[in-house]
Amino acid sequence: MDNTPSALADIVIIDNASTDDSLEYLKSNFPDIKTVVLDKNYGFAGGYNRGLKEVEAEYYLLLNSDIEVTEGWLEPLVEMLDNDKSIAVCGPKLLSYYEKDKFEYAGAAGGFIDRYAYPFCRGRIFDTCETDSGQYDTNIECFWISGAAFMVRAEIFNMLNGFDDEFFAHQEEIDLCWRIQNSGYKIVIQTKSTVYHVGAGTLPKSSPFKTYLNFRNNLYIIEKNIPKYKRNKVKFVRLFLDQVAFFKILLQGKPVEAFSICKAYFHFWKNAKKMSKHRKIVKPKALKYIKTYYNRSIAFDYYLKRIKSFDKLKF
Repeated sequence: MDNTPSALADIVIIDNASTDDSLEYLKSNFPDIKTVVLDKNYGFAGGYNRGLKEVEAEYYLLLNSDIEVTEGWLEPLVEMLDNDKSIAVCGPKLLSYYEKDKFEYAGAAGGFIDRYAYPFCRGRIFDTCETDSGQYDTNIECFWISGAAFMVRAEIFNMLNGFDDEFFAHQEEIDLCWRIQNSGYKIVIQTKSTVYHVGAGTLPKSSPFKTYLNFRNNLYIIEKNIPKYKRNKVKFVRLFLDQVAFFKILLQGKPVEAFSICKAYFHFWKNAKKMSKHRKIVKPKALKYIKTYYNRSIAFDYYLKRIKSFDKLKF
């Protein structure tokens, strides 16, 4: 808390029906911090949607419990939103808590998405995380900001009904950032601000449930946000690419994780009609109007062209 000035921010803990002694620890050691205790675990998306209704603020800054902030991290974020009303979301540069000179998987220096809805970052493509040598120390528009450290205008968050509860956890921030851009606002990375992220603090990277959520929610994003003229083609290509991923994981000796992909597809098809109703609210716009969209295949560039760093990509 020493690095978060009380003049700039009030700290509120949203407890998603935790089962450990964290609430007792907070009461004993930080009795002045406000807590919002939910009746059950609503996931990242539903938990924030419910918890933030109890918070009055101009900006919401969502911060995961496995984030370590640095001195002066908050001021540049506040200044960015104060100085440019066209920016709806900004976030800090995410570096690894364990290797502090490397970008962290969840967000690095700003997130992007390719033509088949694969997310990647400036500083991280698939599992390759670059060393931070200042090569991305410029503030640029990006497609999404990691939910691990995510600052959003409260008015816009509430206007768009926040995160989609159906996502539960993982990639709900990408869906929201897509909707925000469709509403005419910008998403910008603030590289003057740096935080360190443990990553996989709630779900381990190898968790079958995490695999399930990532694949299912990515399909939700396609169904909700990609315009009709491209949607079926994207889903067809993704079915092929996800089959490749299934066999790759299976050959790695991870059958439970591999079959989580099948489970994701089953639940997506089961809920496709519900997602199509969401689409009527979203009203997807042509992708050419979103300049942060990468109109190429990141999988092709990474696996076949062997491009491992963001600066080698051709936007």
